[in-house]
Amino acid sequence: MQLKLTGSIFFILILLSGCEVRNNENKVAAAVLTAKKERPNVIIIIVDDAGYVDFGFMGSQDLPTPEIDKLAKSGTILTDAHVTATVCAPSRAGLMTGQYQQRTGFEANGTGGIGLDDQSITIADIFKTNGYRTYALGKWHLGEDDSDHPNNRGFDEFYGFIDGGRSYFPLKKPSPTKMLQHNGKRVLFEGYMTDVLGIQAAKFANESANKKEPFFMYLSFNAVHTPMEAKEEDLKRFEGHPRQTLAAMTWSLDENVGRLRNALAETGELENTLIFFLSDNGGAHSNTSDNGELKGWKGNKFEGGHRVPFLVSWPGVLENDQHFDGLTSSLDIFMTSIAAAGIEAPSQHILDGVNILPYLSGDKTGDPHKALYWRKLEESAIRMGDYKWISLDNYGSVLYNLADDLGESNDLKEQRPEINEKLMKSFDTWHEDMIDPLWDEGESWMSVTRHIHKSLMQNKETDYKDPHGRRNFKTSGSD
Repeated sequence: MQLKLTGSIFFILILLSGCEVRNNENKVAAAVLTAKKERPNVIIIIVDDAGYVDFGFMGSQDLPTPEIDKLAKSGTILTDAHVTATVCAPSRAGLMTGQYQQRTGFEANGTGGIGLDDQSITIADIFKTNGYRTYALGKWHLGEDDSDHPNNRGFDEFYGFIDGGRSYFPLKKPSPTKMLQHNGKRVLFEGYMTDVLGIQAAKFANESANKKEPFFMYLSFNAVHTPMEAKEEDLKRFEGHPRQTLAAMTWSLDENVGRLRNALAETGELENTLIFFLSDNGGAHSNTSDNGELKGWKGNKFEGGHRVPFLVSWPGVLENDQHFDGLTSSLDIFMTSIAAAGIEAPSQHILDGVNILPYLSGDKTGDPHKALYWRKLEESAIRMGDYKWISLDNYGSVLYNLADDLGESNDLKEQRPEINEKLMKSFDTWHEDMIDPLWDEGESWMSVTRHIHKSLMQNKETDYKDPHGRRNFKTSGSD
């Protein structure tokens, strides 16, 4: 796969080939920017709790997503892409800061009354400092204090809600964290939240185009997180569907991704916009999502918890309709975005991601990451090459070869002790650079998560998947 190069861009690439740049990986992006004489817009579209195979571009046969599929067709699908956590809040913290969230203690779900570390630099901080208009829309879930408000974390505009979830329809008396707001002031709305966010995203994009200023947008849909709520007309569209509500919710999500994409096309900005689309973690057990052949789901360290649908589109620069099979992470969004904009990485802020533009252009091959790491309280994992190691404190560990066993059913720990030892040591080295979690998830969820991991490590069905199910199970006389 190659960059689309006209004569002028090719000439500039030759001129730049001998120049020293802080990161050699930024050369291609810098050359393109020089030739275009304008900085690209950058959009992150993150969806909530989506199943691995619940989009057409990921192979779904029952959930139509024509607009998102167009986005995928215009870009590159990352087939081995992961997020930094298997639950919402820490995953978003990793994406927003470009570093493992364990560096600042943001490890468990929720925000612990603490939220993002006050010293952390966000991707929005960098773009705003470098002349971009910055927008955040939708679900925040990164802290409730004033210091954590999106307007204080680099965003010029915030149109969304602070909490981790809420109804898709208007609430009569929403709490301050669940109310829809614009820069702190409550917004009264009619209709359906997914539509409201999509309409506002298109409006922001139009405003920036009219002002001829580049923008960075973080569009965080709460779809398809529970509660399972959809518009009546969409439910009728999928009447008789075995996953009727999810199908209707996904259809609305797809329409609004299309709404934003159409706005970019109408303003002539589509080819000058780098777009990332991904889910914040694996599909949840509670929303009928489908993770395909992946084992596990949201909340656990098996592939179904952190391997996500992920695409990158930049129609004016990168070739379309491609696949990239290297090991990638949501951590890479930060570094890739600022490289595309010709912005240097902040020297005072550790970035654990990689600029993947050279990989997407074909200038580099292989895995952008030699290893990826996960840790949430008692559960840990590392991926290195084809091998995956998962550990549960005070219980044990398992080792899989994902090239032969993507479903993670055949434990190779005894057969490949040298690989097992190598991954354990690598994890321990990474672990030493992190700090202890600043909060946990409470006994009810921690015990459920422990039960799930033990069951999946033994290739057994779980007895329950949430605290409510655990209470019912115990009531039945079982342990």
